[in-house]
Amino acid sequence: MLQEESQNGLDFNVADYDEETIRTLKWNEHIRLRPGMYIGKLGDGSSQDDGIYVLLKEVIDNSIDEFVMGNGKTIEVTLKDNVATVRDYGRGIPLGKVVECVSEMNTGAKYDSKTFKKSVGLNGVGTKAVNALSSHFVVESMRDGKKKRAEFEQGVLVKEELTDCSERNGTRVSFSPDPEMFGNYHFIEEYIEAMLWNYAYLNHGLTISYNKNKIKSENGLKDLLENNMDGSPLYPIVHIVDEDLEYAFTHVDKQYGEEYYSFVNGQHTTQGGTHQSAFREAFAKTVKEFYKKDYDTSDIRTGLIAAVSIKVIEPVFESQTKTKLGSVYMDNSEEARKKNNGDDRETVRNYIHNSVKKNIDNFLHINGDVAEAMQRKIIESEKERKSMADIKKLSRESAKKVNLHNRKLRDCRIHYNSNHDKRLESTLFITEGDSASGSITKSRDANTQAVFSLRGKPYNCYGKSKSFMYENEEFNLLQAALNATEDIENLRYNNIVLATDADVDGMHIRALLLTFFLCYFPDIIKGGHLYILQTPLFRVRNKQKTFYCYTEEERLSAIKQLGGKPEITRFKGLGEISPDEFKVFIGPQMRLDPILMRKDQGIAEALEFYMGNNTPERRDFFLENLRVDIDID
Repeated sequence: MLQEESQNGLDFNVADYDEETIRTLKWNEHIRLRPGMYIGKLGDGSSQDDGIYVLLKEVIDNSIDEFVMGNGKTIEVTLKDNVATVRDYGRGIPLGKVVECVSEMNTGAKYDSKTFKKSVGLNGVGTKAVNALSSHFVVESMRDGKKKRAEFEQGVLVKEELTDCSERNGTRVSFSPDPEMFGNYHFIEEYIEAMLWNYAYLNHGLTISYNKNKIKSENGLKDLLENNMDGSPLYPIVHIVDEDLEYAFTHVDKQYGEEYYSFVNGQHTTQGGTHQSAFREAFAKTVKEFYKKDYDTSDIRTGLIAAVSIKVIEPVFESQTKTKLGSVYMDNSEEARKKNNGDDRETVRNYIHNSVKKNIDNFLHINGDVAEAMQRKIIESEKERKSMADIKKLSRESAKKVNLHNRKLRDCRIHYNSNHDKRLESTLFITEGDSASGSITKSRDANTQAVFSLRGKPYNCYGKSKSFMYENEEFNLLQAALNATEDIENLRYNNIVLATDADVDGMHIRALLLTFFLCYFPDIIKGGHLYILQTPLFRVRNKQKTFYCYTEEERLSAIKQLGGKPEITRFKGLGEISPDEFKVFIGPQMRLDPILMRKDQGIAEALEFYMGNNTPERRDFFLENLRVDIDID
């Protein structure tokens, strides 16, 4: 049979390419076949950018758009048994178009900018993706005494009805993410609460009820910063609302780097974009001009925490998940393009620069105490940067001498700063010892998974200055691998996973690594990038079947299912797990526990208690909570 070689080096049969090979997919089939085009990635809910949260966001976005247009001041969100329900009190979907709006591509009202002027979702895809990727999906529209209800399974309509009703106008959507797509998924409430609070911060007057708990903000982005920053602000939060732009900022003591929360039309742009870059640039330029000094931009922005929200007509995002703004112009509508022939339209950059220049300059002139506090922080940052310059230089030379990419880091082929779809998949496993790192290295997907091997237990870095990180070879190599010292936007890996043994030594190493991240890179934790790998404690098997058990309960259940006297193996370390078995544990069904950080958790106090100087209180705590593991034969 005739063979030809394709451009990518793969062979294919010319004779097999005929009319029978051409297939037209239904709308829901295409979404289920290529979910990444619509929701970024699937995932099991461990990561805040996993698909199940994108599904929930897509539904809520529609209700937010109704609120923005002045329809309905309350949105009710409930989550029970993995069924999510969103009820708004807007206008309700026109009854004759309910089915089409959730099941026909390129159908919706958001193509008309007069109806939805500055909407989040403009692609006409959101709820269709939710419908197609849900095992069960129900949409109800209440409008003028009538209710249209449509029920779907995996995007296929199974029932619809039109009845009289006495409910208030609005829309109710309920859905269950499909286990066929998302596996054994689970919602993490902290992720959902953070998402809902962001909606509240950005929409003054909106009340969100989450499982009957009230979420509401009176002071917008000012509340956001107060509820999210660690440490004490060096001056009161500066909060400015200027037409389609709102921003708030302050400098925080004892914080390295800078931290941003950016939004477009209410959408949390976790990857930043045009507006965030413009604000960073404008802020540094305005400060330099105010003090009439050519300060280094890194000194101006060190310790800065800021939130920026902008409204753009028909925003352009870099993907369907809308995590990075790509818009150049404030108005991307067809009317604006025609009117200006694509030229002379106001750019996002100029709009933000003009606002920041005017408002921050005026504020600093009026509030001399804030101006003095800010300048003191800049000068302190400048001194620290200069004092650490030689240390950083030596650290870079040290990293080169030990040949980072060959000795400590077994890298992957794609990295966080590659294209959007791929960077979400990049993972770095941090492990200890040759046997453990060897097992993971042999088992990993070399395209997306990298391994960093520690040599023994790392030092306790609590209370140590940042210079200690560069002076310590192990930490210096780790920070070089992460590539996040100057700016978290350049973080090399989206997922950083602590992979340690499930014994006392492994837990100690895990605590020391957590201390490292909390002390030097808290933004990595805040950004939802840090996880702990869960590996099975037991293998229970007979000649027919094998169970991997992560808990004692799972072990007992496996024994019961297998009957008789199955073989039971207790894994004491990662190195004891064969590479073939390890593929299961770091593959699509990998279990990850996210490291979550909340202001009310008392991080500083916890670090002082557990990682600070030994005290009688800590000794007594450990003695009272001592647990003795008994090996199982």
